[in-house]
Amino acid sequence: MEGTFSPLCLHSHRSIGFTLVDSLRPTNLVSLRTGNKRSSSSSLRLFLSPTRSALRTPTISAEEVKDVPMPKIDKSGRLSSPRAARELALVILYAACLEGSDPIRLFEKRINARREPGYEFDKSSLLEYNHMSFGGPPVKTETKEEEDELVRHDEKESKIEAEVLSAPPKLVYSKLVLRFAKKLLAAVVDKWDSHVVIIEKISPPDWKSAPAGRILEFSILHLAMSEVAVLETRHPIVINEAVDLAKRFCDGSAPRIINGCLRTFVKDRATTSTPQALELKQEVSV
Repeated sequence: MEGTFSPLCLHSHRSIGFTLVDSLRPTNLVSLRTGNKRSSSSSLRLFLSPTRSALRTPTISAEEVKDVPMPKIDKSGRLSSPRAARELALVILYAACLEGSDPIRLFEKRINARREPGYEFDKSSLLEYNHMSFGGPPVKTETKEEEDELVRHDEKESKIEAEVLSAPPKLVYSKLVLRFAKKLLAAVVDKWDSHVVIIEKISPPDWKSAPAGRILEFSILHLAMSEVAVLETRHPIVINEAVDLAKRFCDGSAPRIINGCLRTFVKDRATTSTPQALELKQEVSV
């Protein structure tokens, strides 16, 4: 799979026009598209740090993470919510699609990357980091002062996002979150080929005609579908989380389309699994 990990397996990562090879250097940033926030100057930037070594396979169950209410920050001062795990998994999967690498290997490399000499992470930024900062239509202001204040707010928010998402994962995320994120990525890899076929059927034609421009959207679909199919998370939870990720990182009608695609996936999955379940039940009774 490594070298051809593209959203729909319709194009290799080379069709995008660039890879993340250069972006792995400390001086480069890769921007994810976001919805129009209050200022067009704000954007989310992800720094993909140099990578090395490996991480042991986690043994945590999905339900342990999703069903237990968790604070945003744990006692060690790290992000501890299931949303943080899904967001981290999305960042890794997006990067893996861009460079055509295996998501698990990229995750392991980022986890075990050596820190730059003199690097310090301000943990106080985690208290201000907002998982629920969604995009939206432009906001009209009455005065120049209001406009400047909104710009300053968005610039501050973008700076915090960049600092958090570019920091070494072990400094940002709890062990529970890291394990759950890896389980999500493992589920994606496990179901990749079969879900590519499904996504080709349920996604809109304009997405399929230009998959290189919809890597983020396809990544969200892969994550959500795999969480339902492999980790067996209740689908209302998964769909809501996927829509929120789309609101946060995608633009236009992506949240609505992703919602529709996932509901179709869940409906078709229930339809195809029911006859199999009945057949199995009959065999057991005989």
